[in-house]
Amino acid sequence: MGWLTVTYGIVAGAGIIATLIGIPCVYAIVAKPSFGILVLLAFAYLLFYLMRFGLNFPLGTLMDGIQLMLILGFFIYQRAKPDWSVFQGRISTMIWVWIAFNFLEIVNPAAESRLAWVYTVRSVAFVMLMYFVFKYQIRTVQLIRTILKMWLLLAAYAAGYAFKQEYIGFSAAEEEWLHSDPNIANLLFIGGHWRKYSILSDPVAFSYNMVIAALICVALISGNLKTWKKYVLGVLIVFYMAAMLFSGTRGAYVLVPAGLAMFGILNYTPRVLQFSIVAAILMVILIFIPTSNQTLYRFQSAFKPSEDASFNLRKANQKRIQPYILSHPIGGGLGATGVWGQRFAPNSYLANFPPDSGYVRVAVEMGWIGLFLFCLLMFQIIRTGIINYYAIRNPELKMYCLAMTLSVFALNIGNYPQEAIVQFPSSIYIYLMAALIDVTRRLDQEEQKKLLAAA
Repeated sequence: MGWLTVTYGIVAGAGIIATLIGIPCVYAIVAKPSFGILVLLAFAYLLFYLMRFGLNFPLGTLMDGIQLMLILGFFIYQRAKPDWSVFQGRISTMIWVWIAFNFLEIVNPAAESRLAWVYTVRSVAFVMLMYFVFKYQIRTVQLIRTILKMWLLLAAYAAGYAFKQEYIGFSAAEEEWLHSDPNIANLLFIGGHWRKYSILSDPVAFSYNMVIAALICVALISGNLKTWKKYVLGVLIVFYMAAMLFSGTRGAYVLVPAGLAMFGILNYTPRVLQFSIVAAILMVILIFIPTSNQTLYRFQSAFKPSEDASFNLRKANQKRIQPYILSHPIGGGLGATGVWGQRFAPNSYLANFPPDSGYVRVAVEMGWIGLFLFCLLMFQIIRTGIINYYAIRNPELKMYCLAMTLSVFALNIGNYPQEAIVQFPSSIYIYLMAALIDVTRRLDQEEQKKLLAAA
């Protein structure tokens, strides 16, 4: 290797090292799917963090490669041990319908650009195949525990990094990025204060993932855990929520009471009722207490939307685009809005339309038919989660199912004021949540069969 490096330069040496590391990693991801799943989930969380270090490497393509290898491993395992039940169920059916509708968009007569479809379908439809990989390959409670531990640790690191950004400051690379485009400052510098995004792509993605991590902790606390573990989870909830406030994302603030309300409905007990009353009182105090603190003021404004200029602007934009949605049943084509619309069809009507909301983007790009199918898909995931939660007998699996159901519910609430599930890590994790809702029920059924056979 030394001779090659001297002869052909550092590129040759780096290529050899990449090959020596890459080949074993590719083999491990394909042959050991549990390892591959953990790698995918970790990279989904750390992707933008690594990109801001200035790595001159297509990390997005790397994510596609990991997903492709996991899908390859899925087909290899499926051939060796066929299990067609993974394609059955309401969620599976709706995912296939949604993927088919996404591919139908390629012939959308209203689409201004086919290239926009090519770039968008990868992140909208292709990623959904991971649901089947997760559903098939996650076969033990131990793997679920490992996934959740890693998830909460990654979230804790993200929260800690937000505290670092708030009280110590941004790194040199982050400062350079913040001032690289005036539009970034317009979005993130509000009221003389920078909104924090931690290790994720933007404040919205960061804040939503903090709420999800906190709701998972809430669900886990309700289970039969040791007392010290419940204290740790309680501390993590406070930690995540405090970090979330640094993001300045109003939409995330609403997710907390929404998620807790769903938790109280699904897990109703006198103890939960007492907790809900105390939480409601604290929430009312936080909303109405006079303050000069910019972070707390922004939190309060989330519950007074009529006084929020940005909310009123979103409402006006949605009102303006309604006639277009109604007159285009399958929308203006995938990628018609946002970055890809501006790149491939800059002069089109939709290119400069700010969808803001995930639901509005679906309605604009895929029409009211697409919006109906998307809402039906999410409804089926939440519905299945609720049904499975009450059907599962194993307390631990029941707890995990509740955590995933709350998370999907919160993301769908958050998808109205912002785009909640199009960016890493949520774009991957939401299909992990959907898969775990099914996996927990399957593992419980397998356990009950063993108990009946042994009786």
